[in-house]
Amino acid sequence: MSIIRKVQITAFGDESKLAIVESDLPDPKPREVQLAVDLSIVSGSDVNMRRGTYPFQRKAPLTPGYTVLGRVLLNGKGASTFRVGERVVCLSKYEGQAERINLPERFLARVPDGIDLKAAVALPLDWVTAYQMLHRAAKIKSGQTIFIHGLSGGVGGSLLQLAKLQGAEVFGTASPSKHDELSRRGATSFDYKSKDWISIMQQRGGADAVFDPLGYESFDQSFSILRKGGILVAYGMNLPAVTKTARRPALPVILKLLARNLFFWTGKRTTFYGLTRNSKHFKPDLEQLFALLQSGSISVPIKATFKLDEIQQAHREYASSAGTGSIILEIGS
Repeated sequence: MSIIRKVQITAFGDESKLAIVESDLPDPKPREVQLAVDLSIVSGSDVNMRRGTYPFQRKAPLTPGYTVLGRVLLNGKGASTFRVGERVVCLSKYEGQAERINLPERFLARVPDGIDLKAAVALPLDWVTAYQMLHRAAKIKSGQTIFIHGLSGGVGGSLLQLAKLQGAEVFGTASPSKHDELSRRGATSFDYKSKDWISIMQQRGGADAVFDPLGYESFDQSFSILRKGGILVAYGMNLPAVTKTARRPALPVILKLLARNLFFWTGKRTTFYGLTRNSKHFKPDLEQLFALLQSGSISVPIKATFKLDEIQQAHREYASSAGTGSIILEIGS
């Protein structure tokens, strides 16, 4: 049993509902591993949990933290894959923003030696999400056209890089202040506050895939720019978290999205993507991303880095328009 400090969402609401509390952590159960957490990230999922809008989430009080990178401290009975002191990452979903965490051994992945740790902790959520949406949901091929809402975000920026590696032409939305940078990365950007992109993309013949993390209000517009045979891949439903507007229940949003598949004569499809660490593809895809990072084929932009005690500021940064990339939370050394 250990006493640890961790983030707690005390009640659903704004950033003031985030606190640092002390808590007991038991020794790991059989087949579990206890980690000393070095890094976590602050993602749209964490922000939605704070607001109480994440689909099918736990009730408050709860500790968020969708991804962790840390060092093995203790192996529970029957856990022997990782040595004490080894660095591993995990898609934790909850409890990651804490000094220590117990996790099932089967979900841990070894961090390659010499890799940038801040980049590595962003891979299991933002980058595996992007990789699987691009390759497994949309199956994008060289020469195809895609449209990404939120090009400058953690997942949006990952999609951009991976799509360019695949040989796709990339369009999307972002704040005007980021258009020059995104142009250098190979994307054609539109102001997210304007709807000019709808008519322009339609005039160009539409997109083979649209990646939409916004939600209910955005689906009709995204669907309208698909060409025949195209697919709308929805995920995240982050618009309320970014705009600080009223939450919307998840089920009607998903039903509206999937109902579009009834219009079979359009030749267009929709799907809702949800990342799961139980997938047989999760570890192989993560290992492929480690290899791309080590070879220099991808780079992981970091928007900002905060300490555990700065968790409220980290959440405010998520909603700000400054910078691009992932938000890192430093917890241990």
